[in-house]
Parts: sequence; C-alpha cells; structure tokens
Amino acid sequence: MANYGTTQRIPTSSTPQSTADTYEPEPKAPHEKFYSDFRIYCPINIPSTSEAAGVRIMRNMCNFGLYYTLFVWIILFITLIPQRKVSLILFVIMTYVTTLYFLLLRAFPNSVVLHRIIDKRVVLALLAIATAVQLILTKAGIHLAVTLASSVPVLLVHAVLWASYDAFEVEDSSAKGELAPLAGHSESVADNSDAV
Repeated sequence: MANYGTTQRIPTSSTPQSTADTYEPEPKAPHEKFYSDFRIYCPINIPSTSEAAGVRIMRNMCNFGLYYTLFVWIILFITLIPQRKVSLILFVIMTYVTTLYFLLLRAFPNSVVLHRIIDKRVVLALLAIATAVQLILTKAGIHLAVTLASSVPVLLVHAVLWASYDAFEVEDSSAKGELAPLAGHSESVADNSDAV
C-alpha cells in the first residue's frame, strides 16, 4: 500500500512517558504585561461644554458629510417610492447631475474654473435648492419635510456624541480646544488644539 510521502516514526524507548512529566507551562508574564496596556476606547461620549459640542459637530459634518447625505437620501428615496413616481424620477436625475459635477471635479483637479472661480459649496447648495424646489412642485414637499424632520435630529445627535477615533477629550486647562492626539505630549496638545 502506498503511503503518499508520509513516514511513520517508531518510538525508540520502550517505556511510555507520562504527559504530566513532559508538560511545562509557559510563563504568564508576557501575556499579563500585554493585556495590562490594553484599553478599550469608546468613540461615543458627551462633550464637556457647548463650545466643544459645536466644534465636534463641525468636525463630524466635515468627516461624515457624505454619509449623512446618503442617510437622508436613502430615507427620502424610500419615502418617494410608493406614491410619487415623477418626484422619484426627478430626484434620481438631480442625483445624477450632482454625481456628474463631482466627477468633473475629480477629472479636472487643476482646473481654475472648477476649483477656484466656482465654489463647490455654492454649486452643491444650488443643487440642493433645485432638488427641494422640484420636490415641492411635484407635490412631494411633505415627504421632504417629514424626511428632514426625522433624519436631521438623528444626524445631530450622532455628530454631537461621536468623538473622533484618533482623539480624546482633554480636561487640562492648558489645552485650548477639546481634542488632542492619543500619543501626544503637552506641547503637541496645545499645537493641535489651535488647529481645531
């Protein structure tokens, strides 16, 4: 019978060894040292002051703006599906126009017209206003109002409570802002708080 490349080892000693004699436990010191430095970080906490809450809202609006927009867009899209077919089609067309604008920005990164003369925030505000007007004209304004009234408070609560994963709250009076790097020293805390 073929053994397919495996070999058998025949024990050389005739006396069996007990497993209790051969087992030697590993030292636990490295594991204990490793887990003593381990900390669980919860990115959700309540800001200490109203200024810290404002800073946190602005930072999270910049960091999660796309996700917040997609959250509102999906809720509005779902509410328009059953009754407002024309509004839904116009809403999708405005979404395509916005996507094409972002693709133009990405395709021409050195364009003076797209990046300096025409401000991106102005174009996005005009697209949002045009979308709201076309929803109101197609009798879907109530859907827009209900969607904004239900989703904006959820987004604001998230923006207030979400602390960045790379920062923590500083209770030191020398720090001027709310944020400081996790591995920073007192000098870098003051420098980073000025940037916020």
